[in-house]
Amino acid sequence: MANAIDGRFDAVLSGVLKAWVSRQGAMLAIKDVGSGRYAHVDASMARFLGRVPADIVGHNDAELVDPAMATAWRAAEQTALAQGQPLHSEHRFEWAGHRHDFSVMRLAVQGADGQRWLCSVWTDQAPQRQKDGQLRAALEQLEQQQRANEKLRLELADQSPRDKATGLYTRPHFEDQLRREVDLSTREHREFAMVLIEIDPFSAKVQDLGGAAEARIYEAMGRLLRGNTRAMDASCRLDERLFGVLLSGVGLATAHSRMEGLRRQCASQIVVLDGQELGFSVSMGVASFPHTAASQQDLLAACEAALAEARRRGGNHLTLASIAFEAR
Repeated sequence: MANAIDGRFDAVLSGVLKAWVSRQGAMLAIKDVGSGRYAHVDASMARFLGRVPADIVGHNDAELVDPAMATAWRAAEQTALAQGQPLHSEHRFEWAGHRHDFSVMRLAVQGADGQRWLCSVWTDQAPQRQKDGQLRAALEQLEQQQRANEKLRLELADQSPRDKATGLYTRPHFEDQLRREVDLSTREHREFAMVLIEIDPFSAKVQDLGGAAEARIYEAMGRLLRGNTRAMDASCRLDERLFGVLLSGVGLATAHSRMEGLRRQCASQIVVLDGQELGFSVSMGVASFPHTAASQQDLLAACEAALAEARRRGGNHLTLASIAFEAR
């Protein structure tokens, strides 16, 4: 009874194996371990060898393929037999005028009668490698497109209007960034600071030297602003002697500390033209959103008022915008 059940299971497993091999597009071959001769090949294996199954069964590889192929296959079979467990190996060879690349799983099994068989399942790697190649090509194309998009983005950013004298962005960029910061602050409930900076009236020496001296000071001002702001900030030239800075995510106290440091640097900056030292100073007004102003228009007004107060105090001064307190 047990043998009958085992036989039925053997038949079921054999059917499942054949169906799976066919579905995978693989080839199946079974050899007698003792003689190395084929006991069974499926239709796919027979087509690959260019024969019908009846012309393959009973023959060994040396009688069917060239010696180099037969030797390589026999070596892999001996390794599988020695290990006593499934062995995966790859075979690359020329056959029938084509280059082939197979992954082969070999397993030695023993029948109820003690007969040993070597079962091998051959899977053609060409379709999978073709898919992998197509995937790599698609990924490379996507990466190239991303690089091109990034390059275009940088080029467009570089094309934003810049002031030639200072290298800073101009008023349109400042106004655009201000709208973005107000929108971001409103949505995410965070602060940002706005600073208006005006170069104090030039000294008599600078006025005597004329435009060349003024150009040196504007250049120094642009360099100092770039060196004291982050990539996320916006430093712009708004007018001849007026500059604007937006400090993203920064409150009034931090903005005061950073801009006071910048004011001191301007006052101590050495600018040279034709061997003569030129000096300059700046006045600053600092406001923050939403603490000193609750709208974009009010923020600008508060910052302008703070700058006017700094100028009224004689220049070379930083003034903070007042914080309005509502009466309860």
